[in-house]
Amino acid sequence: MMWVAYYTQRTITTLQGICCLTLCVCRCRNRQCAWYHRPYRPEEEGRWALPHGEFGLDIIALVGTLRYTSHRSIPEIHQALCDRGVQIAERAVTHLLQRDEELIALKLSDQQRFRDRFKEQGQVILALDGLQPDVGHEALWVLRDCLSGEIFLARSLLSACEADLANLLREVHQALDVPIRGIISDGQYSIRKAVQTVLPDVPHQLCHFHYLREAAKPVYEADRHAKKELKKYVRGVRPIERALEWRTDAEAEAICSYCLAVRSALTDDGRPPLEAPGLKLYGRLSAIVASLTRVSEKGAYRVS
Repeated sequence: MMWVAYYTQRTITTLQGICCLTLCVCRCRNRQCAWYHRPYRPEEEGRWALPHGEFGLDIIALVGTLRYTSHRSIPEIHQALCDRGVQIAERAVTHLLQRDEELIALKLSDQQRFRDRFKEQGQVILALDGLQPDVGHEALWVLRDCLSGEIFLARSLLSACEADLANLLREVHQALDVPIRGIISDGQYSIRKAVQTVLPDVPHQLCHFHYLREAAKPVYEADRHAKKELKKYVRGVRPIERALEWRTDAEAEAICSYCLAVRSALTDDGRPPLEAPGLKLYGRLSAIVASLTRVSEKGAYRVS
């Protein structure tokens, strides 16, 4: 049985604001106990922040997401936090990023959890890819199971040579108790050589996105040419806008809205090969033309 020893307070900065926690610290009075006179803090405290940390776990997770998902630099992450109302120094952002990497490494080091998960699964489909947040900096290489979504290994490497990638594959292969049935990656030459060296009998396939992008190259070239030709028909938007700068009537506002719609259609590109920019531009311009036709037929405005 623990006895209440004292109360203490701790201030933590979260995305919702600054929180002041009142902590009830207990101690055991039994001299024969291993916890005798040692402070026992509330377990819920660990859900808010790391020990001795000033910032909450939600801020640490956001810093890691902005870095490795949105490819933001440290100054950009600092500005994003300031925009959310978080008072933090730029140097502290670097420290929080290191804490995020340590938490990920701690989770990945739980080999027993992996063994239990993959024992039921019976096999692994391994995905390998590298992420370089900034040009010239270390690349974060991630090895993940496509079936369960679990990340085996995440490590920063100064180079992406065959030997370094082979060591990563070898480390994961030795830690697994189930067979690797396939490997998915992009077409990088060093990855191909590393897979051939460590897992020569395992099927190796390009990921679906890269495969589709290669297969869609002829369609992409035709779509890009079509987009270029479509842009020729919508030039001259700026002179129309300048001619209406001093007008405030309803007709001028409607024409300016159409000009803005044309500008938006020109700048909102699709992402090939899943979204063809030319077809997307054609669809938006067709919608604008149809709207102009309906307005002209109603005789509300004179549209040229």
